[in-house]
Amino acid sequence: MAVKKMKWRSIFSSCCEVESPSSSEVIKPVAPSKPGSFGRIPKLDLTNPNSTLSEDLSISLAGSDIHAFSLAELKLVSHSFSSSNFLGEGGFGPVYKGFIDDTLRPGLLPQPVAIKLLDLDGTQGHREWLTEVIFLGQLKHAHLVKLIGYCCEDEHRMLVYEYMPRGSLENQLFKKYSIPLPWSTRMKIAAIPST
Repeated sequence: MAVKKMKWRSIFSSCCEVESPSSSEVIKPVAPSKPGSFGRIPKLDLTNPNSTLSEDLSISLAGSDIHAFSLAELKLVSHSFSSSNFLGEGGFGPVYKGFIDDTLRPGLLPQPVAIKLLDLDGTQGHREWLTEVIFLGQLKHAHLVKLIGYCCEDEHRMLVYEYMPRGSLENQLFKKYSIPLPWSTRMKIAAIPST
């Protein structure tokens, strides 16, 4: 039996189409029409100089519980990204701790957050940032960190997640001195179905 090679583009063609009329890029994402379901949303035109990406995202994510934050708001909640709030750094860029509440934005639950700043010189870029906003904004699961919002202002790209007080999953699994979960607990977690 011959194994047929599949391309990522063919797998994800139903959820994210990319058209390349020249060297420009138009991305058509998919967002839920109701919580837990998937449906089409207006395409994000990254080449249109008359519309801003932030406005396009706000329109596309309307009805979701994802918040569009300004750079000033995120500087305020993280104390200007102070070194005392620095949590770590990954392929995306540095991560800082902050605290949001309903004085910042009505309807927000008071909670600590992790703010990931896109390092424009890093290994990941704007497309990865946009992918995280679109897809993680749709996914809700007890074992996935919740995306609370994003910032898309000038060249600044940030993601705001719920804060994980015990650190990242990677640190829990691979850190030398952490106490690993018992295998029975790991198997219970793996057996929980995604909704």
